[in-house]
Amino acid sequence: MDPETGTIAQKQFELAQRELEQNNVLAALACLERALSIWDDPIWYSRLGFCLAKQRGQITRAFELCRTAIDHDPGNPLHYLYLGKVYLVAGNTYEALQAFRQGIVCGGSPELERMLASIGTRKPPVIPFLSRNNPLNKFMGIILSRMGLR
Repeated sequence: MDPETGTIAQKQFELAQRELEQNNVLAALACLERALSIWDDPIWYSRLGFCLAKQRGQITRAFELCRTAIDHDPGNPLHYLYLGKVYLVAGNTYEALQAFRQGIVCGGSPELERMLASIGTRKPPVIPFLSRNNPLNKFMGIILSRMGLR
């Protein structure tokens, strides 16, 4: 690959990054696809995976791309951020939390911390010696929350 082609691909990637920061996933997807058609860089795969999951619903492909990016660069917390976002698109909050926490361990970022804060933490069970899934705990928690006591 010549330097001029690499520069074009890098500019497309940077444009995709700006679009993702502005939450314009469709435009970011188009830029990432152009950049990856010019220069195949596995470090960009996690962002492409998130865009594919969000725009086209290709969850399986998105997980594959995020895992490939993590395998190629395991210390980059942004890969875990986008993996967590794919889990959220898939409706799996628990796995998303695990991915975000792993990203924090790898160095963290303000966006990772924002995502963790937006999901929030669960309150402890009303009756601590019973499991969280116990119907008594579940319904007592709902009733107390509606009454404003919890």
